[in-house]
Amino acid sequence: MTDEQQFRELRDRVEQWVEGPGERWAERIEETGQVPEELWAELNGLGFLRTAAPEEYGGQGLGFVRWMELMEIFSRSHGSVRMIVHVVNGIWRAMDGHADDEQRKRFVIPSVTGEIKIAFTLTEPGNGTGADITTSVVREGDTYYLSGRKHLITFGVRCDYYLLAARVEGSTGHEGTVALLVPRDAPGVTVEDTSDTMGVRGTDHASLTFDRTPVPVDHRLGAEGQGLEVFLGGFLTPSRISVAMSCVGLAQRAQQLAVEYARARVTFGRTLTQRQVIQFMLAENAADIEAARQLVLHAARRFEEGADDASMQSSMAKMHAVTMLTNVTDKALQVHGGLGYWKSQKIERVYRDARAQRFEEGTNEVQKAVVFRELLQRTTSRDGEGTIR
Repeated sequence: MTDEQQFRELRDRVEQWVEGPGERWAERIEETGQVPEELWAELNGLGFLRTAAPEEYGGQGLGFVRWMELMEIFSRSHGSVRMIVHVVNGIWRAMDGHADDEQRKRFVIPSVTGEIKIAFTLTEPGNGTGADITTSVVREGDTYYLSGRKHLITFGVRCDYYLLAARVEGSTGHEGTVALLVPRDAPGVTVEDTSDTMGVRGTDHASLTFDRTPVPVDHRLGAEGQGLEVFLGGFLTPSRISVAMSCVGLAQRAQQLAVEYARARVTFGRTLTQRQVIQFMLAENAADIEAARQLVLHAARRFEEGADDASMQSSMAKMHAVTMLTNVTDKALQVHGGLGYWKSQKIERVYRDARAQRFEEGTNEVQKAVVFRELLQRTTSRDGEGTIR
């Protein structure tokens, strides 16, 4: 999609859906604690789950920067709505760079068109989310036998496949890591539903155990040793930018609710908007939101250009946007006073949903480590002083 008018029309459709049907879905999700399949079907039918994918895959071919502009709008909706469009519009990208033609037909394109759901499966209960993974495989002929545990797996209950990181038994570090597409109903898979969360209610999460689960070797993306490339390069960099933009959109929603409330609330004969302390809080919010938005868009452009600092920029954007969201939602809740603490107020859900962004795709501590590592590499002196060993 390259036509400016087409994009404006698409943006208007997204905005109208978020403000209309999206709000009704939000109320239903909060009441039931579940995201029904009808919502997935509606989002898919509207084309919202394949906006960022190439046209030849059935997508709309929207560039990454443009896609981030839409993510900003989707993120004003319920956290589970944002999670669905965020993951589905991104997971094809992780697979596509390492898939062969047959895998593209079997997994990548069906994930774009909505025929299958794929869950990103990296995190383990006893490790970090990188080269220290211990979930392992043993190869016997044309089959890997998978053993280990994963947890905090979004869509891990309802998915059809797990895009899973493991390592060949006996290997260490990046060496020997593999990316596998594991069928949800394969033998030896035990799924524990762990969906009862503080915020982003309705999104299903799972803890998984694999006991010599058979996985065909032709379900491996790329070669042995490239597993973490699929996850860290193919997914996490653009995903961190997307989460950062999610912070911007959610902060805008919090600000909108705070302004509306401040206009309507009267104390001692004056609206809150007539009180300087409230004016200053809302002005600070507006500036902080815009600063974060511009940093995220810069990171998005660097990723779209294939720049070598895209990873660092994505971590900077996510780190800054999360801090901004924390401050903005706290002030927005404060503007509502004690009433904002009640579930009858929309700001209460926004406040809970915002907390999840602080650990999605890595905590701020992780982002700082990424930024510092790349910063040090870029400022290493010619004699090698400061080189990370």
